[in-house]
Amino acid sequence: MELPPETPATAPFIIHTKLNTRHYRLISNMSMKKSPIFTALMATMIITMISCKSTSTADPATTDSSAGNAALENIMTRTSVRQYAPGKTIPKDTVELLLRAAMSAPTAVNRQPWQFIVIDNRESLDSLSEVLPYAKMLEHASIAIVPCGDLSKAFEDEPSYWIQDLSAATENLLLAAHSLGLGAVWTGVYPTKERVAAVSQQLGLPANVIPLAVVPIGYPLGDHKPKDKWNPEAVHFNHWSQS
Repeated sequence: MELPPETPATAPFIIHTKLNTRHYRLISNMSMKKSPIFTALMATMIITMISCKSTSTADPATTDSSAGNAALENIMTRTSVRQYAPGKTIPKDTVELLLRAAMSAPTAVNRQPWQFIVIDNRESLDSLSEVLPYAKMLEHASIAIVPCGDLSKAFEDEPSYWIQDLSAATENLLLAAHSLGLGAVWTGVYPTKERVAAVSQQLGLPANVIPLAVVPIGYPLGDHKPKDKWNPEAVHFNHWSQS
């Protein structure tokens, strides 16, 4: 393996890696005594050690396998956000991205039995917060999205699958918000009859449309750390096993 005369043997490694002065001297000294192949191998070893050291201080909510994987990192670092910066507006195209992500969820027999109510009116947000005791953060949210199951589109053989379909859509919505620098929280509506009735009345929903949740969304205010929820005791292979 030979490099062009004008290219130092260690150039590819120096260009693409943040090596400090000590590492550079070490590789340079070796390059004067050993072959280019030996130098390249030693450079690779040093780079690997540096890389391992840098990843050892990663966020505890992520794992080695998720480091560098944007999708997994977004899942691992998502957390419920209940405080939002006041007076900030979420652009319409961002709202559409959130809805596109929600509608990318899987559904039974691909029936897509959903409807989404976007609430961006301050008065409507405040009014909804008054009828939902656990959604007071609506008073400070920029918008709220209400994922609803449309029974007229549900799978006929098992209409209740709409709950799973809309749950998948709601999780997509939360992940999309996190990836776009927004904060969101899932506040449950269904199956609590009083909440379903209150939200349905507030939003004027027809009888065949059932609100699953209300998701307040805004720009996060303060620091929100994700929880490490990994629990190997909750994992069972092939059959139930007593811990």
